[in-house]
Amino acid sequence: ADVTLVAASKTVPAARVAEAVALGVTDVGENRAQELLAKADALEGTIEAPVRWHFLGRLQRNKVRSLAPRVACWQSVDREALGATIARHAPEARVLVEVNLAGELQKGGCVPSEAGPLTDELRGLGLGVAGLMTIPPEGDDPRRWFAALRDLATDLDLRHLSMGMSDDYEVAVEEGATMVRVGRALFGAR
Repeated sequence: ADVTLVAASKTVPAARVAEAVALGVTDVGENRAQELLAKADALEGTIEAPVRWHFLGRLQRNKVRSLAPRVACWQSVDREALGATIARHAPEARVLVEVNLAGELQKGGCVPSEAGPLTDELRGLGLGVAGLMTIPPEGDDPRRWFAALRDLATDLDLRHLSMGMSDDYEVAVEEGATMVRVGRALFGAR
């Protein structure tokens, strides 16, 4: 009950997302702006329960304006400039700071030492910083990365931890996740 399941619906047709919502899913996450907007539009008026949309992927600032009316939680905020754009189009928005714990060049996220200053900057912009998000290195034991994010969140006095996907969500929950982003385990392989 303390963990929010975010159904990661990348490449999943809107009709399948609607089925998941009908079965009780309330939070849906997307990695691409156009896909989120298309699915949100397709589901509007066709489902009874409201959907809380999460933006999960790397985000270009020029996409924020169109997403702002739809997104309930921005999970991949990794720089002040992006936060400023979100604050302009979605004042007081709920955001998570994405942390790149392993320093992987191909992934977004700030380095751990920048998480505190970025949290302060985002709060100064009027955003509601709810917690941290990470994606551990592929092929590595995720537990140590999840524990490191939990410790960082404790140091920063942040409550929410978005960590864990289809292959490792159980370990993430054991390490303190309050949100898990599960796609393949819900919708099948892409």
